[in-house]
Amino acid sequence: MSAPASKPEAKSGHTFRKFKDGDHEWGSFQEQIFSGDETDKCPTYVHKTPPCQATCPSGEDIRGWLNIVRGVEKAPKGTSMQEYAFRRSTDANPFPSMMGRVCPAPCQTGCNRNKVEDTVGINALEQYLGDYALEQNFAFQAGPDTGKRVAIVGGGPAGLSAAYQLRRKGHAVTLFDDHAELGGMAKYGVPGYRLPRKHLDGEINRIVAMGVEVRLNTRIGTDAALNALETGFDAVLLAIGCKAGLSLPVPGANAPNCISGVAFLEAFNQGRLKSVAGRVVVVGGGDTSVDVVSVARRLGYVKDLKETERPEFVVMGQTAHDVSAAAARQGADVMLISMQPIEGMNAAKHEIEDAQREGVKIRGSLLAVKVLLDERTGRAKALRVIELDYSTGKPVEKPGTEMDLEADLIVSAIGQAGDLRGMEELDNGKGLIAADRFYQVPKRQGVFACGDIIRPHLLTTVIGQGSIAAENIDRYLGRKEMAKRPKVDVHHFNLLDKLREVNLEPRPFKPVAEPELREIDRGLRGTSLAGKSVGGFAIHNYEDRSAAEVCQAEELFLGHFPYQERIKRTEIGPSAEEVLGHFSERMVGLTDKQAVDEAKRCMSCGMCFECDNCVIYCPQTAVKRTPKSEATMGRYVYTDYDLCIGCHICADVCPTGYIKMGMGDH
Repeated sequence: MSAPASKPEAKSGHTFRKFKDGDHEWGSFQEQIFSGDETDKCPTYVHKTPPCQATCPSGEDIRGWLNIVRGVEKAPKGTSMQEYAFRRSTDANPFPSMMGRVCPAPCQTGCNRNKVEDTVGINALEQYLGDYALEQNFAFQAGPDTGKRVAIVGGGPAGLSAAYQLRRKGHAVTLFDDHAELGGMAKYGVPGYRLPRKHLDGEINRIVAMGVEVRLNTRIGTDAALNALETGFDAVLLAIGCKAGLSLPVPGANAPNCISGVAFLEAFNQGRLKSVAGRVVVVGGGDTSVDVVSVARRLGYVKDLKETERPEFVVMGQTAHDVSAAAARQGADVMLISMQPIEGMNAAKHEIEDAQREGVKIRGSLLAVKVLLDERTGRAKALRVIELDYSTGKPVEKPGTEMDLEADLIVSAIGQAGDLRGMEELDNGKGLIAADRFYQVPKRQGVFACGDIIRPHLLTTVIGQGSIAAENIDRYLGRKEMAKRPKVDVHHFNLLDKLREVNLEPRPFKPVAEPELREIDRGLRGTSLAGKSVGGFAIHNYEDRSAAEVCQAEELFLGHFPYQERIKRTEIGPSAEEVLGHFSERMVGLTDKQAVDEAKRCMSCGMCFECDNCVIYCPQTAVKRTPKSEATMGRYVYTDYDLCIGCHICADVCPTGYIKMGMGDH
């Protein structure tokens, strides 16, 4: 069991003072002019994208489903909070249970709550929703049949994400994969103790159950020609991933016991690899390399193993390990080296710390220069490395620092490339497929590509690409022009859709001659002027900038948020002495209460969360709550501009940055 984390301290930038010393003095005459111009401005309600969502490659409406979990946005009658939040989350990403466990969470790095004390535990909450959905057997629904057929090559996260979105749009999908099971790198590259197969398979099966036709053990390019798909389907999406690991670019790297991290993990996840060698050296620094060393520590090694059962032969598919021999295994000496300093490694920080706790030796700032071979056997016996100096900002080799790291198995986890056998004409010269900004393959009508095969990246990135590729395929099938992507390209909260959901959609606008028509800024309330109803056809003073702007911490009133310690998942992390044979899941999910309490730490950046500050502090009672019969998420308050004096207090005390002083003379 890992030691409890120390309580974080409140950040120095977390202040209960809206203004700093000296703010009453003008910095320049220009500043005075512009501030003077704002003195007769009244509040307008501006929706922006929060940084968590803006930094999520899948583009989830994170703030939206967090506000549902915390109870600010209410679920429709007959729908549970969990299901409503799950549906909002999976508009963008159909894998919450998976991503809640393995995503490195760039959303949490971007979270504005970091300015107070610590990030909101978005990953833990996503796991909570995903696991609940699997327990309750929530299903996805396909859209009305369009008569269009799409072939998807590759059943990994990118291809499955696209299949999900295309079925929602009503297109028929046939998915081809060259493995015996779907899942791609999530199935064959991520160890089961990080991603339990019952959760992964449950989320894959939910997509297949939408009516996706699956053809396994079928490799496009050899078992079937790409041209046949182009003529037999209305569109083709290539999401074949990068399954070929890169070899070390040094002399001697072709030794039989020098293998790739991708091949190593696939052999383990298929159940063929049961043990490793006594001394394992892994070269990398990313998540794949950390998975390799963590698996190697769990597998251990067996003394006096038969020559034919050496791990490299198992990995290359020439043999398989005897299960009974694994009972005699011992802990392996495992080292991970990286060109980057340890603090600069690409792998998630907590994964690096877990590996170190499990007994992995990690050395940073080391460059592999040569594999030393045993003259008699031709096998690698050591890896020669040299130290790197980063004092100038760039890596420079340090003369005289060469050293030889003895090794029985060397694993290269420095990158991946695509396997384009049978589709060589698509190779862009880098072992990848070129695609334009709409994920179309140049000069191949109706052929699209997404995922690692266009640029190796995170699982969450390829899931987002699958969603966008599906949207563009839908436009192609409908003979629509490819739309320019928004600056902030994510799934946004849509107020009009929310109003429709609660039967508050504005009524059709019919112009009238009366001059009072200019007062439609009272909008949604249906105000009666001169005995005639002119409201109900406008959304009261609401501006949606979410496709163009991200709400930064400087726009928030941080003083509103008290120190509140993050509620973390319990992590079952074995020590170096306990790690051998330890394949149990590490993450214990949150309870219902923990999930709600943690979601309440979200600051709802860029969207009202109904705190009442603006109502309470308005000296003119100009800011009022929208009547319950007309209120919904994003429509909690309105301003009576006959009473507003433009004092700015409502904007100053708005914790979420939702209120801006933007209206002109009134």
